[in-house]
Amino acid sequence: MVSRIKVVNDPGELVSIFHAADSDIKRKLLLDLSTGWITLPTIEQKYGKEGRRALLYLDKIKMIETQWITGSNGPEKAYHTYYTNVQINLMGTLSELADIIYAATLSDDQLQEYEDKIKALMKDDGSVFLGDVSDALNISQTLIRGIVKRSSILEIKGYKIELASGAE
Repeated sequence: MVSRIKVVNDPGELVSIFHAADSDIKRKLLLDLSTGWITLPTIEQKYGKEGRRALLYLDKIKMIETQWITGSNGPEKAYHTYYTNVQINLMGTLSELADIIYAATLSDDQLQEYEDKIKALMKDDGSVFLGDVSDALNISQTLIRGIVKRSSILEIKGYKIELASGAE
């Protein structure tokens, strides 16, 4: 097996790492994915709708890889963790750290409130500039990045926030 290391250099990326296993189902799914290839029907059967959402989140943050396997119903897409190790190598200000910890510890309801506010700011093309969100919500860009990294439905592309592919 190839050993791959995810190097975390951005404080906002910590939110993704912490959120990848912040519930019992996510933790168990991550452990299962680290030991073998698993298909979506198997994940849904074992973990239900939350397992599917967790898989989409892991895919969004590029923690899993896919391949086609031959199953009893023919070819099926299977998933597995891409990395075997994580190395955290970063430095940030105390205010950045405070924003990252806050984003990582938001309740699901608080996160959804931020997601709804950000979606309401999106233009017809389904995107909004990070700076515009910062100004409109009167919060730091670091906190916004943390919220988006935590979100299953939003992603950052360059200086814009967009809806993530596969978002419900």
